[in-house]
Parts: sequence; C-alpha cells; structure tokens
Amino acid sequence: MTQLFDLSGRTALITGSARGIGFAFAEGLAAAGAGVILNGTRADTVAQAVERLSAKGLKAQGRAFDVTDEAAVAEAFAQWDKDGVQIDIVINNAGIQFRKPLVDLELSDWQRVIDTNLTSAFIVAKQAARRMIARGTGGKIINIGSLTSEAGRATVGAYTAAKGGIKMLTRAMSAEWAAANIQANAIGPGYILTDMNKPLIENAAFDAWVKNSNPSQRWGKPEELVGTAVYLASPASSYVNGQIIYVDGGWLAVL
Repeated sequence: MTQLFDLSGRTALITGSARGIGFAFAEGLAAAGAGVILNGTRADTVAQAVERLSAKGLKAQGRAFDVTDEAAVAEAFAQWDKDGVQIDIVINNAGIQFRKPLVDLELSDWQRVIDTNLTSAFIVAKQAARRMIARGTGGKIINIGSLTSEAGRATVGAYTAAKGGIKMLTRAMSAEWAAANIQANAIGPGYILTDMNKPLIENAAFDAWVKNSNPSQRWGKPEELVGTAVYLASPASSYVNGQIIYVDGGWLAVL
C-alpha cells in the first residue's frame, strides 16, 4: 500500500511555495520521497524556504522567477534541461487575492489576478507537459482552485473568474494530455488559515461567518491539504483525471 503513495525518484515543482500552502505542499511531497523545487518571485525567501526543508533532511532546491512571465518560465525549464533535472510533478499554487466590488475594479487589477491565478498555470503546465510528452513517461499536473471554482463570492470577482477558469483549464489539460499518461487534476481549498487570509481571520464577523457556515465549524489548516496533494501526485491516482477535489470541511455540501 505504501508504494501507491511513494514519490521516491520523482521531482516536483511547486510554484508560490516559499510560504503558506505552497510550502506545506513542498514539505509534504518531500516527506513522501520527492525532490522538490520551491519557487517564488524573491530569491531570498525561496532560499530561506529551501533551507528550512533541507534542515529537516528533505531534498529541496529553489528557483526564483515570475510565473506570469512566459520567457522567465521557459528559461527556467531550459536550465533544468541543461542540468538534467526532469520534472515529473507540477503544483500550480501561485496565487494572489484582491478584494474590490466589480464596478470599482480597475482592468489592471483584474488582469493581475487573472494572470497570477490562471494564466500562470497554463504557462507552467505547458512547459512541463511538453517535456512529459516527449519523454513518454507521463506526469502529474495539480492546479490549485478554490471554493470560488464552484461558488461566487462578492468583492472577489476576478479571483472567482480565475479559479472557475482553473477548473475548466484542468479539464482541458486532461482531455489533451491523458493519452500521454499525464493526470491533470485540481485541489479546491476551503477557508484556510494562511497569511493571505489574515485580514479575514482577524475580522470577527467574517471569522464567525466561516465557522457558522461550515459543518466543521472551523478554518482549515495548510497541512490538511497535503494528503490530497500527495494522492494526486502519486501512482494511487493513475486513473483519476480532470477532477477537482474540494478540501473544505463540507462547506460546499451545505450551500
């Protein structure tokens, strides 16, 4: 049974992984045996995150680049080719949030959210899938969606559009790449205790709403997403494709 979830000998790229959920994913996959590549836009924070994992005896390296910059992403993959690094697993985790009513939202802010949360997943997965297909060994693409992949929420219209797009992009990837033994799936986290959600966590009314609207009556923790990520990255999910698994404590079940 343990072999089903063993990631030994595989290399995973996790975008936006210097902290928060992305770091939890990196730590979880590394603990399952994978070598992990951490990513962020700042070289110093990426290096610090790598050091934290290395101190635990986990196999980790880092590379700082902007996942919304197609040329920078292509350059990173070209360098990994030169270094003999074969990426078998991608977790498209990089994301931002921007709260403003749609009628007041500037196009530039809309575009920034779409580029970071949706377009970057296309850019990174495209580079990875090209190589997976050429090798003929398959691979795993894991995109990070949200509750807003399924349900609309006020003041986060751009984020909702991006995460709804993640769900359908994942299905499109599955339709095109499944024959090459690439499994493309997504995870839809619920309300999770992260730095990005800190303003919401500290808002007494919103905190109460999260707890009262969820059957679990609490926020989720980043580490509670790790099991699903390991499953989707492992041989255990070899016939699971084009799906989005919501890890939300039951929130969507009671809408």
